[in-house]
Parts: sequence; structure tokens; C-alpha cells
Amino acid sequence: MNLNLLIENLTNPALLFFVLGIIAVYLKSDLEIPPNSSKFISLYLLFSIGFKGGQELSHEVFTSEIVWSMLFGIFISSTIPLYTFFILKRKLSVFDSGAIAAAYGSVSAVTFVTAVSFLESQQLTLHGHMVAIMALMESPAIIIGLVLISFFNKDKTTTIEKSTVIKHSLTNGSVLLILGSLVIGFLASEKQAQGIEPFTNDLFKGFLAIFLLDMGITSGRKLKSFFSFGWFPFLFAILIPLFNGCLFAVLSSLVTTDITNRFIFAVLAASASYIAVPAAMKITVPKANPGLFLPMALAVTFPINITIGLPLYFLIVQNF
Repeated sequence: MNLNLLIENLTNPALLFFVLGIIAVYLKSDLEIPPNSSKFISLYLLFSIGFKGGQELSHEVFTSEIVWSMLFGIFISSTIPLYTFFILKRKLSVFDSGAIAAAYGSVSAVTFVTAVSFLESQQLTLHGHMVAIMALMESPAIIIGLVLISFFNKDKTTTIEKSTVIKHSLTNGSVLLILGSLVIGFLASEKQAQGIEPFTNDLFKGFLAIFLLDMGITSGRKLKSFFSFGWFPFLFAILIPLFNGCLFAVLSSLVTTDITNRFIFAVLAASASYIAVPAAMKITVPKANPGLFLPMALAVTFPINITIGLPLYFLIVQNF
């Protein structure tokens, strides 16, 4: 691995604020971001990425490569839950296995946002259609995870209302905001977009740093009880994302030769949802333990991706 690239990523201010959040928890500090502020910042990040993606998309020519890329994104989101479910089912319950498989098949918008910031540090620009692909990848994994739970569940007293699940996965707030912002950015002229550019561009990295501080505090709190589940979930949360990221970094060359697109595919494959999937599972599979899949995605996989993962996936798409 390029050591300079790894060191540069590890000394990124946004990442260091994430570490500061974890340290604050272990020092028993009263440092915290008010919940309403945290929610606003997360909405801002999704809005900003969606709007900028729409602006980029308005300058792109709709090609067969974009169509294949969209299908590839859905393929990733549908395939990962299938093989991860059977790995997980060897050690965990059907409900936990399905929930975790859905989380790892779905995507993390915050990891995506951090990857965009990483690309900017490399003087590279995100292509707008990748924002649409990220939004498309939220729902298939949730649906596949729930189908697997329904099929392998021997406890017939626990049923899943499939129509509720499909509706929730398609109307999830983060999906709706990023798709809506994408469309608005696409429709807005360049002159109109310049009017809000200080808000969408100039403030982005500062808000990202504060949001990652909040993520660090949340992760630190969840790590305390996580290790009571043993080593299997911990190792899974480290190894499977890195495997997924490396695998799809290579396979993405089948649909696109663009380094930035391939890098984003790798990041999306490696990331795990800790917003959309937990919300869906809370409604439909109450027997799935959030004390297991939430810390796996947020407290282990997320920091692994933004420290080791990003430079590793970037290295692969540059050389393979």
C-alpha cells in the first residue's frame, strides 16, 4: 500500500475528529452534539452531495456505461446479502443474520460522503450518476435480507409485512432527500446553482468534521457493550467489508474504466448501513438485535473503511 496515501488519510482533520469523539467517551467527557444539530448536519450532507451530484449529472451524456453501472450497483446490493447471510447463520440467529446481511448489502451515506471528500483530496471529481447509484443501492439489500429471514425463519409466529418493508425502503428519508436533491440539482441552471454554492460547497468539510465527531461519540458508546458478543461479529465487521471492497473494486472494471467510479463502487460495496437498515428492521424484525448490527456497522466497519479501506480501494482501482 502507498504509505504516504495512508498517512495522509489518517491525518485528515475529519477523521481525527472521529477519533476525538471516541476518546471523549473513554475519558467520560460530557462532550456531545445536540441530537437536533446532528440530524440537521446529516440532512445537510445528504442534500449537498445530492445537489452537487445533480449538477454534475446535468453535464453528463447518458450512455450505456451509465445504464450498466446502475445495474451493477443493484447487483452489488443484491448479491452481498446472499453470501453474507450464510456466513452469519453459522454463528447467529436467522433474525440477526438477515439484519446484518441487509446492513452490509446496503450502503452508508456518511461513508460515501467521506469517500467524496477523499476524492477531492486527490484532485478528482465525483460523477453525478454515482449519487443516483448510491440511492438505488439502499433498498435491494433490505428486501433481500427480509426475504431470507422469511424463508429460513422456523418461528412462524413472527411474520414480516412485505408491503410495509418495500414502502419503507423506498420512502426512507435519506433516500428521498438525496434523490430529491439530485433531481433539483439536475434541473437547476449553473447560474442558479451558484447562488447557493457557498452553502453546498464551502461549508461541506466543516460540517463533515463535526458530523464525524458525533459519529465518534456514538461509536465509542456502542463499543462498550459490543465485545460481549464474542470475536465472530468483530472479525466479520473488519474482514467482510475489506473483502467486499477489494472484490468489487476489481469487478467494477467490467462496467467502467473510470477510476473515480470504480473507487466509489468499492466504497459502496464495503460500507454498511446504520441508518436505513436499522430503521427498517426495527419496524419489521423486532427480534433482530440492534445491539449487534448497529455497533458492527458504525463502531467497527465505518472506522475501518475510512482509515484502511479508502486508500486500499483507491490503490486497487489505480493498479488493477
